[in-house]
Amino acid sequence: MNTTSITKSAGMGAIIDDGTVTFRVWAPNADKVFVAGSFNNWSKRELSLELEENGYWSMVTDIASPGDEYKYFIEYNGNLLSRNDPYAYEVTNSNGNSVIRSLDFQWEDTDFKMPSWNELVIYELHVGTFNRSSPDAVGTFDDVIEKLDYLKGLGINCIELLPVAEFAGGISWGYNPAHPFAIEQDYGGPDSFAKLVNEAHKKGIAVIMDVVYNHFGPSDVDLWQFDGWSENDKGGIYFYNDHRSDTPWGDTRPDYGREEVRQYLRDNALMWIEKYHCDGLRMDATSYIRYEGGGLGYDTEIEEGNILMRDINMEIRKKYPQILTIAEDLKGDSRVTDAVEHGGLMYGSQWDMNFVHPVREVIEDTHDDSRDLEKIVGALSFKYSNDAFSRVVYTESHDEVANGKARVPEEIQPGDAESDFAKKRAILGMVLTLTAPGIPMLFQGQEFIEDEYFKDTEALDWGKLQKHEGIETLVSDIIHLRTGEMPGGKGLRSQHIEFLHVNNETKILAYKRFDANDPTELVLVILNFSNQEYKDYGIGLNENQPFMLKINAGSEIYDNAFSNMEVADVEFVDKVTDAKHFTGKMNIPAYGALIYTMK
Repeated sequence: MNTTSITKSAGMGAIIDDGTVTFRVWAPNADKVFVAGSFNNWSKRELSLELEENGYWSMVTDIASPGDEYKYFIEYNGNLLSRNDPYAYEVTNSNGNSVIRSLDFQWEDTDFKMPSWNELVIYELHVGTFNRSSPDAVGTFDDVIEKLDYLKGLGINCIELLPVAEFAGGISWGYNPAHPFAIEQDYGGPDSFAKLVNEAHKKGIAVIMDVVYNHFGPSDVDLWQFDGWSENDKGGIYFYNDHRSDTPWGDTRPDYGREEVRQYLRDNALMWIEKYHCDGLRMDATSYIRYEGGGLGYDTEIEEGNILMRDINMEIRKKYPQILTIAEDLKGDSRVTDAVEHGGLMYGSQWDMNFVHPVREVIEDTHDDSRDLEKIVGALSFKYSNDAFSRVVYTESHDEVANGKARVPEEIQPGDAESDFAKKRAILGMVLTLTAPGIPMLFQGQEFIEDEYFKDTEALDWGKLQKHEGIETLVSDIIHLRTGEMPGGKGLRSQHIEFLHVNNETKILAYKRFDANDPTELVLVILNFSNQEYKDYGIGLNENQPFMLKINAGSEIYDNAFSNMEVADVEFVDKVTDAKHFTGKMNIPAYGALIYTMK
């Protein structure tokens, strides 16, 4: 056994290097630090680490090997504390042992390039419920792989996974990370996750990872009082030890004021990109990193949290400009996506509360007369940082279909989510999402009218795909137009929108999406927010442009219960309407949505 004459490797955790393993851990208040594991029969005091600068401890040995299990044993005030490695890439389970391993996978994705952000269509999914092999079995990364061909056929070019860092137990949304660097074993662990990313890339699908930096745990968290020290009986070196520790998820807010904690979170963010080839990060509840109370009222700002996020985003943008970082901030604040020189945090995009809430309010309203189309206009036209794609737009997400809120069709008609009213108005929401300026996102099963509350204990009901296959085809058609797989939709990938007709009496809304540099691919969208069908309805158009019908979302070709009204290309009349020189006439089904492109 040799533990002294071998050169130590740089880095944190268990670093494998040519037959040796270097262990390095941050424990500034420890009296002594040891490492033990399956390589020395768990002899707790046999292998001691040496104190380096700034509270770091390290040692190197040639008796430990990849696959060995281990823990640190930290002596503090006469007590010997058993702790998992904060940087462990794998743990046997959330209450188990750390595992020595590298993340050197055999990648086959060198030809993959993430689509431009204006071409993205994101599909948010939860590994544990998305495609369970049986109702009682937790879904795995391999189960997701089985559905990649389906997602590609749907037109999806980006999946966003709810958090997969190791959490307590096997059933969870994932927003309770116990070991931030390890991959949930019940989902398949590190190798299976890497395989999922690799297979997704081979099919042209990007992967965005949801990460949680606003709190840890709160259960099975070895970071808690890691080296024994704490104040006020709080969390110790990784956490605030005063009132700033308080979050809705316990006293578990990381201490962003400590350089070592900021480094820990920065290293974690880069791990997903560099080790697992993820194409983006969605950071959970960033308002709780920015504000003590999440930004409610006269809340105290946490400047150290702003520094953390700004520095991570700046480094990612500099090293990996193609990587998309998304904030779930939900405060309507452009600072989140503004450039650093404008006092911003430099996220690439953020989930948009100014879209989801007004759109859901309007389409879920039980009375046609009270629908306010100006709210839809505001939702479609809102921008952060003067960039349409600095926001992610959606009507369903894991948060919007749980916690007392249901799927859109269920909210529209409780107990009868498959009624014509529920389906048609849910489709209005999806058409708005997929034709709006912004990055559109769907939640798992939304495309086939899944109506259940999102629960981590219940599998997605794929039986509804057969029942609503036509609606899934409709969503697929719109996605393909959005991404360019179907010709004529370039205007949907642009910054620009022009509202042509907003009539709160008839409840008809019409807008044009266009690329200012290419007038050949205008897209005209007409939405009917009433249960009244219209014939020869007139909408003002700027000039006599040959719009042809591309998609009639209310047609019986997508659902037998939908309209058989004849809808054709736009008929132009030399007549002033809406202060425009020409009038375009068309038939519009009740609760219908029509998408036209140029001939």
